[in-house]
Amino acid sequence: MEEKELQQNESVEAETLINTDENAAGTTGLNEPVAEENETEKLEAALAEQKDKYLRLAAEFDNFKRRTAKERLELIQTASKDALIALLDVLDDVDRAEKQLNTTTDIASQKEGIQLVFNKIRSVMQSKGVKAMESINTDFDYEKHEAITEINAPSEELKGKVMDEIQKGYYLNDKIIRFAKVVVGK
Repeated sequence: MEEKELQQNESVEAETLINTDENAAGTTGLNEPVAEENETEKLEAALAEQKDKYLRLAAEFDNFKRRTAKERLELIQTASKDALIALLDVLDDVDRAEKQLNTTTDIASQKEGIQLVFNKIRSVMQSKGVKAMESINTDFDYEKHEAITEINAPSEELKGKVMDEIQKGYYLNDKIIRFAKVVVGK
């Protein structure tokens, strides 16, 4: 009997070692989850790759923001460089005129030299796109003019028109950069 029990135990052990049914208990089987593990590994690798791409893209965007902020700051700091370089010639002329004022007593030549400096600064400003606003004897326009005061107009046709200009207005490339301060007729 012992022999019979021993044979039965061995046959049961043999059945449990080689499992042909995935639902039955056993240590080895024909249907192992190899494909599932492989697919999970692929998905984890793809996820890791996407995370890496995301982190690299975020870092690249941060670098882009810092670089453009730096470039913008440099541009703002050097935006007026061309205009200032052009005005250096005028400054040289002003220095020469000042020296001439201190050494000569001829009023006509001093006046002529100063007029040349004025003309030069106007031409430099015009070359950079600055243009003076014509306001006198034009209709008052609150989008271009700032009314300082109103005075009685000498004639009916001057009512609502600019009588005098206290401070000139200027355009930069057809955009107002300073409003004209004016006196309006009433």
